[in-house]
Amino acid sequence: MDEILAMPAVQQARLLRARIIAAVELMHAQLERLNEVNPQINAAIEVFHESARRAAAESDARIAAGTARAFEGLPFSVKDSIEVEGAVCTAGTVGRKHALPATRDATLVARLRGAGAIPIARTNLPDLLFAFESDNLLFGRTNHPLDAACTPGGSSGGEAALIASYGSPLGLGSDAAGSVRLPAAFCGIAGLKPTSGRLPRTGHVPPAGGWIEALWQIGPMARTVADLIAVMPILSGADGADYTSPDMPVGDASHVTMEGLRVAVFAGGCDFEVADVVRKAGRAFPNAEEAAPPCLGDAWELEMKLLGADGGDGVREYLASIGSQQVHPLLTGWLDKLQPYRTDVAGLACYWQEWDNYRAAMAAFAKQYDVLLCPAYSKAGLRHGESVLDENFRGFRHTMAFNVAGWPAAVVRGGTSREGLPIAVQVAAAPWREDIVLAVAAHLEAALV
Repeated sequence: MDEILAMPAVQQARLLRARIIAAVELMHAQLERLNEVNPQINAAIEVFHESARRAAAESDARIAAGTARAFEGLPFSVKDSIEVEGAVCTAGTVGRKHALPATRDATLVARLRGAGAIPIARTNLPDLLFAFESDNLLFGRTNHPLDAACTPGGSSGGEAALIASYGSPLGLGSDAAGSVRLPAAFCGIAGLKPTSGRLPRTGHVPPAGGWIEALWQIGPMARTVADLIAVMPILSGADGADYTSPDMPVGDASHVTMEGLRVAVFAGGCDFEVADVVRKAGRAFPNAEEAAPPCLGDAWELEMKLLGADGGDGVREYLASIGSQQVHPLLTGWLDKLQPYRTDVAGLACYWQEWDNYRAAMAAFAKQYDVLLCPAYSKAGLRHGESVLDENFRGFRHTMAFNVAGWPAAVVRGGTSREGLPIAVQVAAAPWREDIVLAVAAHLEAALV
């Protein structure tokens, strides 16, 4: 079963539908593996042992009856900011410790269930999602699967650590500044931030709203790009509740050919190990050119302006409204960094104009190039507590660049550092072109690892 647990989710699903393995057998092995690794990484903060086993038995009955769905019996995990029916969604913050259990699944959880998949765990994250490390006052910190002195990143760090440890084959995270891609990069798995508006965010805590809602998306995480490709059609489509999510068709990554793609490569703003991996990725495309949008260097400052236009008061008010009188120092550190960007209405209008200019410049770049390869972060990883240091914090500009743009972006493992930590390549393309992003990421996954 260890060999099966290491397989991609899509391969596990095929074995289940072919009745080569039983869903109850896979679920038992998956829960055993989760229980084995979790004491070291502290990634899962609640495990649905009983309900998962019951659902697996029901899946076996459907498979035997010939009514199996695409992901029938496949386990998956969920970041603790995405509601699972019957479970308390804490978002890692003290004020939600005793919140009422969710009365329904978040839209994307419901869609995975509708495809036959079974939720097995909620995973750890930072206080109210505001940190690039996964540590909070309710559940403590999550450790990197390869080095307990390092963080798996945040805010979807529990998801990344659990999937990388074979404790789950597939999961859901969310990303406002890199919170899917950074943990996936640090832990050596694949993750996708879809186009802004691609997936409904109904059932996320905190909910969508306000001027920053165009910065973030829920996104899938898995060990292979093939799993991201398989899950995106299941997750996509309007739900009638999140008005920002239209019924945009999802392109088929298998129809994207590498020949003729106009590939840009940017390896700046990172250490030599990361730059070497990004350039190596570029060499997987004979016609790739070193190029980058001229606005790319503005991304970090612009994201901080948009998040910090009110000096972080909106976050503080939300925390107060739910009773989070005590917050984690990592969240305090984030809010402190937003203070210098406090402005008035006229200032916000200026920020918005900068945002419009940035998106226009990115759109112009997309007319010249189909895809951009670049770092996911400036280093291979970080030790616990180091993410808020100024010299490290600016490294998150590489992921922020595509939150501000609204572009889809994925990360895929491309190499290994001298310390044995994964190094990722980030792949980005114009809005709604997840098919290009995922096709290129799959090509790199095969070429580089």
